[in-house]
Amino acid sequence: TGDFYDIMFSNINTGWAAGQFGTIYSTINGGVGVKLISSEIPESFALHQNYPNPFNPVTKINYELPASRGERVTNYVSLTVFDILGKEINTLVSAKQTAGSYEVNFNAAGMASGIYYYRITTKEFSNVKKMLLIK
Repeated sequence: TGDFYDIMFSNINTGWAAGQFGTIYSTINGGVGVKLISSEIPESFALHQNYPNPFNPVTKINYELPASRGERVTNYVSLTVFDILGKEINTLVSAKQTAGSYEVNFNAAGMASGIYYYRITTKEFSNVKKMLLIK
């Protein structure tokens, strides 16, 4: 989404895109679809409950990143999905991101029904939420 000045992939899953205002997007899973939904700078970190929940097979996960020490670039952000046993299933985000509100689509096609967890981690914040896949 938005205007990109350059896009480069080193393989089918790993790539970068340079956008407006010095924004750099990256993917290690072929571009799950991280979308900046607002560049208004939030006052605090937040990880929201996925919607819909329960879901089949696609759900949206929203999160917010404030500015770090007065800078627009937030430290490295990781958003990862785990199964009920704690095994890592998918990394949805693994990049430095600017302050703002984001939305990620998670597609669980091919996964078994059950309880899954998603965790956001930055240098200053970590939070976990539970989601339910029903097929």
